[in-house]
Amino acid sequence: MKPSTDLFNLIKSLSKSEKRFFKLTSSLQSGAKNYLKLFDYIEKQPIYDESKLKIDFEGEVFIKHLPSEKNHLYKVVLKSLRMFYSEQSMEGVLAQDIKNIEILYQKALYKECEKFVSRSKNTAKKYEKFYYWFELINWEKKLIESSYESGVFSVNIDKLVEEEEMVIARLRNLAEYMVLYAKINLIFRSGGFTRSQEEEERVAEIANNHLIKGKNTAISSKAASICYYIKGLCAATTRNYADSFTFFNKTKEILDNNPEVKLESSKRYVLTQFHLLRCYIDSGDYEKAQSLIEEIRGLKSQKGFKTIDIAVQIFSNSYNQELVLLHKKGEFEKSVALIPVIDKEEKLLKGNITKEMEIVLKYNKAYSFFGTNDFKSSLQYINDVLNDNNSMLRQDIYSFSRLMNLIIHFELENYDFLEYIIRSTNRYLSKQDRAYKIEMLCIKHIRKLSKTTIESSQFEVFEKMKEEVIELLNDHHERVIFEYFDLLSWIESKVQKKTFAEVVRMKN
Repeated sequence: MKPSTDLFNLIKSLSKSEKRFFKLTSSLQSGAKNYLKLFDYIEKQPIYDESKLKIDFEGEVFIKHLPSEKNHLYKVVLKSLRMFYSEQSMEGVLAQDIKNIEILYQKALYKECEKFVSRSKNTAKKYEKFYYWFELINWEKKLIESSYESGVFSVNIDKLVEEEEMVIARLRNLAEYMVLYAKINLIFRSGGFTRSQEEEERVAEIANNHLIKGKNTAISSKAASICYYIKGLCAATTRNYADSFTFFNKTKEILDNNPEVKLESSKRYVLTQFHLLRCYIDSGDYEKAQSLIEEIRGLKSQKGFKTIDIAVQIFSNSYNQELVLLHKKGEFEKSVALIPVIDKEEKLLKGNITKEMEIVLKYNKAYSFFGTNDFKSSLQYINDVLNDNNSMLRQDIYSFSRLMNLIIHFELENYDFLEYIIRSTNRYLSKQDRAYKIEMLCIKHIRKLSKTTIESSQFEVFEKMKEEVIELLNDHHERVIFEYFDLLSWIESKVQKKTFAEVVRMKN
C-alpha cells in the first residue's frame, strides 16, 4: 500500500509563522519529542519519501511504529493550528468563549459566566453567527434556571424565547439560501454556461424560487448577500452580463456596508469581484478590468483575506482573467510573457490549486500560445486538458478544447491525423446532450479543409464557413463559443491572409 501523504501535505501547507508557533508550543513541553524529529525531516523533503525516512532513522525506536507516530504528529500540528487561529476567526473566538462559559458554569461562577455570555452574544449578533447565537441563548436559559434557584426572578423569559425564535428563523432562512446556492453552483462548476433546454429550466427554477424572486425574503445581511450572489450566478450561466453585473454589484455593496459579515464571507467577496471582472471584460471596459485585477490582488494583505484558500482563489482567478483580458485585446505576446510568472506562483501553491482552476489555466495558456502561432506549445497544453478529463467538472472547457485541438492540428498541417481526431470528436459530441451546432459546423468544414492542400480550394471553404458561422451566431446560445475561442477572427484571418492576433486587435 502506498504511504499516506496527508501529514506531508499538512506540514508543507504551513506558513513560516505557523511553523514558528508550532515549534514554540512544542518547546514548552518537557521530555523527548520524537514527533519533532519527524516534523523537521518531513519539512525538508521536497517530495514525500517514506522509504528514505525509514532508512535515515533506522535504529530509532519510534520508527518501528511509524504510522502511530505520524498520526500523533498530525494531531499535534492540528492542535497547534487551532491555538494559532483561535483568535483570528470569529468562529474560533466564539468557540473559545463558549468553552470558557462552560468552565465558569461548572465552577458555579455564574456572574462571571453571565458577562461572557452577554459579550459573546453581542459578537455573534454583530457577525451574524446564528448557530453560536442560538447556543449562547441556551446558556442564558441555563443561567436563568440558576437565578431561579437563588430566588432571583427578574429575567424576562418570554423575551428570550422570542429572541430564540428569531435566531432560529434566520438560521433556517440562511440554510435555505445555501441549498439554492449549492444547486446553481453545481450547474456553473460542471458546465460553465447553460447548453441545453433542461439546464436552462433548472436555472430558471432557481431564479424563480420565492426566496430569490420575492421581496424582502432574506432576513439577514448574510442571507441577502447570498441571495444577490445566486441571482448573479443565474444570470451569468445564461451569459446575461448586464443583469449579472447589477446583481454582483449589489452583493458587493451589501458586504461592503457590513464589514463584519464581509470579514466572515471573504471567499464570497473575492468571487463576487471576479464575476464583476468578467462583466467588465465582456463589456469591453478593459481599463476598469485591469484596475479591478490589481484591486483584487491587493486584498491579500487585508485582514480576513490572508488564508491559503483565499490566496489560491486570488491567484487562480486573477491570472486566468488577466490572460482572458489580454486575449480579448489581441495582446497574445503579453499573455505568453505572463505564463512564466504564473508558473512560478503556481509552483509555490502546488497541491492547493483546485482541479477546475488547473484546467482553466491550462486552456488559457494554450490559447495564449495559439495567438502567437506557437501551435506546438499550444497543443501541449490542450493535450494536458484532454488527458485530464473529469466527467463531472467543466465540460465546457473539455468540449471547446476538442474543437481547438482540431484547429491546432489543421494549423500544424497534420491532415492525415485530423481524420482520426474528427471521428473521435464526433463520437464525444454525439454522447453529449450539450453539443452546439457551431461545433458540428466546425468539424464539417475542418474535415473539408483537411482533404485539400490547394490554397484556392481552402479559401472557398473558409468563405463558406464564415457565411454559415455568421448565420449561426444570430442564435444567442451559439455565441457562447466567443467565451472560449474567437472562431470568427480565426476564419477571418484565413480569408484576409492576416495573423489571428492582427484580426483580434483590429476588432478591438
